[in-house]
Amino acid sequence: MDNLMLNGTRQLWHSFHDMIHAGNMDLLQENANVDGKSPMGLMGKFGSESAKLYAYEHLLSPETKEAMEQNILYPHDLDFYAAGTTTCCQIPLGKLLKGGFNTGHGHMREPQDIKSALALASIILQANQNQQHGGQAFPMFDADLAPYVRKTYEKTLQMLKQLPLSADFNSEPQAWKMTERDVYQACEAFIHNANSMHSRGGGQVPFISINYGTDTSVCGRMLTKQLLLATQRGLGHGETPIFPIQIFKVKSGVNFEPEDPNYDLYKLALETTARRMFPNFAFLDTAFNQIYDQGTRESEVCYMGCRTRVMGNVNGEENAIGRGNLSFTTINLVRLALLSSSSGEFDRLLEEAMDLAVKQLLDRFRYQSGRKAGNFRFLYSQGVWRGGEYLQPHDHLGSVLQQGTLSVGFIGLAESLTALYGKHHGQNSELQQRGLEIIRAMRSRMDREMQASGLNFSLIATPAEGLSGKFVKKDREQFGTIPGITDREYYTNSFHIPVHFPITAAQKIELEAPYHELCNAGHITYVEVDGSVIHNTAALDRIVRCMAANQIGYGSINHPVDRCKSCGYSGIIDLDCPVCGSPDRQIERIRRITGYLVGDMEKWNPAKRAEEADRVKHGK
Repeated sequence: MDNLMLNGTRQLWHSFHDMIHAGNMDLLQENANVDGKSPMGLMGKFGSESAKLYAYEHLLSPETKEAMEQNILYPHDLDFYAAGTTTCCQIPLGKLLKGGFNTGHGHMREPQDIKSALALASIILQANQNQQHGGQAFPMFDADLAPYVRKTYEKTLQMLKQLPLSADFNSEPQAWKMTERDVYQACEAFIHNANSMHSRGGGQVPFISINYGTDTSVCGRMLTKQLLLATQRGLGHGETPIFPIQIFKVKSGVNFEPEDPNYDLYKLALETTARRMFPNFAFLDTAFNQIYDQGTRESEVCYMGCRTRVMGNVNGEENAIGRGNLSFTTINLVRLALLSSSSGEFDRLLEEAMDLAVKQLLDRFRYQSGRKAGNFRFLYSQGVWRGGEYLQPHDHLGSVLQQGTLSVGFIGLAESLTALYGKHHGQNSELQQRGLEIIRAMRSRMDREMQASGLNFSLIATPAEGLSGKFVKKDREQFGTIPGITDREYYTNSFHIPVHFPITAAQKIELEAPYHELCNAGHITYVEVDGSVIHNTAALDRIVRCMAANQIGYGSINHPVDRCKSCGYSGIIDLDCPVCGSPDRQIERIRRITGYLVGDMEKWNPAKRAEEADRVKHGK
């Protein structure tokens, strides 16, 4: 065994020791959606760390490894590199349901009602979770399921007509009423399944996102309404559902104005957000989203829960259906700034880092393309990934993977500007322009690479969960504790204004909005609201409209969602329950972490717990 491998193995043994004996939360809880302390979570972590070591030693180039050692580059999901999996996919739910599908253990025929359709939707998500290392989403949940609402109504109406009812009895209104009840129960079951079924060896529930809100048909509207009502009700004891991540697609002429046919559903979405922090909001009228709209459901922009957006395509039709991100790699902008003595040097180092990131993504793409369809029987044989159904088990994947995206991400724009100029882009208008100049240069490089390679290179605002703490810890070891740069336990995600910086909601939205267009692989803007908003949906409406007016692509609103596990009281709970007096440990506190919700903050890694504690509320 060579010295490098021996050192890596020793480091791995130390990691295992830390996990078991020291309870190292940085290792155990990189992802708050995985219970790293559970038996299967721990076993998964053993496998993860071993797989990372294998990939590092055998699959990465020397240049990539050097950049990783220098804390400049971070290839995400390195533990899944050897398996050749992709990050995520927008699943064509309607297509799978209509033709039926095979999970590998038998064929599932087309459902004949909404309850069966949503039960099969859960099975699709669970089966596909084991084919990828990221999440999966349904891009047009309402439109895909509307036919099965119609089937339920027709079956119910036929049943009523066969009953010995009076001649003047009108069966149709009663059939719709019974259908509405069935749709609600089906949505409730789907939400319960999303929060209880496990995959990946039992280590986590599937990471699920659903997009909806623009189907104006009777059946599509009914599905959306009952889904929102079931979300408001919560789980069995009133708990806030963590999954699915819900995304309401806002579109003028459809749901955003009082005269629009789905305006009532938009208002209901605001009420649901006020209670459960979901849905988030995708803005289809924003210019860089609207350009894809061809007047069809399939052409509407959709998002993956954390922020991922897949639309542009140099190798096929430009929509998200059956496509996803192949992999992404993040650049540590703070490190580059700390190494630079001038703006010019920073720009040069960034260009070099981009060179390395592109090369690493191309290496990984070639590796993924060399895998065979038979290794991913559900993802490809069933046509979940566009074109996969035409592959034979022995076929390589390059011909279909070229429709996915390869993304470069970034972290710490705020701290990098502070390192270079003494302030960040929330403090100085000139630095806002400099920040945009930096990210614009990154996007321009991605566009050029797309033209040169014929692959879908794109720029993502990295959703750093474990990485935000990893980068700063290593930089602090070399550069020490520098105020405003390395003095906290985390770097600020992507282009965001630092969470601790006092700023109004409107100012934050205005400053972050221009970065959304540049980050075509994914972006999000959060607003932190102080106090309960259950009875103040007008305030949420103003925030959503501010986002729309400023050309935000995807946004969400954070506010405290607390619940006493003992008596079920919901509201803002500072310490002990104000109703039954139960202590703090009995209080469920739902908070958002990198796009999704978590109720047990013990599952958060230390860096993200520190970030959550620093978050300031954004006033008017």
